Amino acid sequence: MSRSKIFITFIALCVVSLLADMTYEGCRSILGAYFEVLGATALIAGLISVGEFISYVMRGVGGFIAGALRSSKVYWGLIFSGYAINLIAVPLLALAGNWPLALALVIAERIGKGLRTPARDVVLAEVTEGMGRGKGFGLHELMDQVGAVSGPLVVMVSLKLTGNNYSYTYAILAFPALAALLMLAVAYRNYPSVRAVETSRHGGSLGKLFWLFTVSVALLSMGYIHWGLVAYYLKSSSIIPDYMVATMYVVAMLADAAVAYPAGYLYDRIGPKTVVVTPLLAMAVVPTLLLASDVSHIIVASILWGIVMGIYETNMRVIIADVATPESRAYAYGLYGLIFGGAWTAGNVIMGALYELSATYVITYTLIAETLALAATAAFVVKFRNRRP
Repeated sequence: MSRSKIFITFIALCVVSLLADMTYEGCRSILGAYFEVLGATALIAGLISVGEFISYVMRGVGGFIAGALRSSKVYWGLIFSGYAINLIAVPLLALAGNWPLALALVIAERIGKGLRTPARDVVLAEVTEGMGRGKGFGLHELMDQVGAVSGPLVVMVSLKLTGNNYSYTYAILAFPALAALLMLAVAYRNYPSVRAVETSRHGGSLGKLFWLFTVSVALLSMGYIHWGLVAYYLKSSSIIPDYMVATMYVVAMLADAAVAYPAGYLYDRIGPKTVVVTPLLAMAVVPTLLLASDVSHIIVASILWGIVMGIYETNMRVIIADVATPESRAYAYGLYGLIFGGAWTAGNVIMGALYELSATYVITYTLIAETLALAATAAFVVKFRNRRP
């Protein structure tokens, strides 16, 4: 495989992520507010994260299928079908007239995202190897966030100009969705053979280091509030107008974009120590948000939320590639995603229920979860450092 084709594949996958994020992050920026419009309660808004859980279950399914069948055609089949389901479901939200139908479409969108992610990340791990995997994943995440900022901006402008017409706003997200699928074809044409399955027919094993890291991230996710619940709170509290909910998501995505490449660059220099800060930052998000008295506090909470997501989407994916053998990466990404998603869902359902009782309960819960996450993350970093003589 020539260097030029590998580079074209990497750039094409980055552009796919830009366009895909423009589609579904635009959707997610107002999803909690949309559910409030459709008559859902705070608990139902918290259940938006069930879609996240199913997405991560499908990461496990996608990882298992890719690891078991071990074929380049299977890998790319999972990537294409996942993106198609993921992207087509978003503009269909324009037709949803009630929250159960909207929830079904959200779940379908997350199923597609989960199905394609392990195979896509294996390809990314391969094509970024020569450039420095941390920098490669960092640049990919940066492109993600260009789309994640552009999508909510489009949504914000649409809501502003149409007087909060959510149906029209979701419909226009069909354009970047179709463009993403076209760019995915370019990536496949230039990198049709996945090296991990073409060079070996046997899967590798997952060691204690992988499991310790997965537990640390699961604890982190249990105290990390989902944006659907953030958007619900912002809508129900009436601190800011509807279109500003999308604006806050833009702020979060800008923070994500700002840290993505530097985080990846630092990973190539100092390794997993770069993720120790994430539980501390996640710990600060909920109290900053729920105790907010004006827009400045909400901006700070959004920035903190985006930084945590930026480090997670960059360095935590790189760590999986480093602690798993090439042959076991599909399984590793799938299992990791499954456990992370289950914890995130459980945590947000708990936070949604606690919020209906008292914001103080939510803050206390978050502090406990992230303190445990910090201890587990520190233990992982020590064991990673000592894994070889």
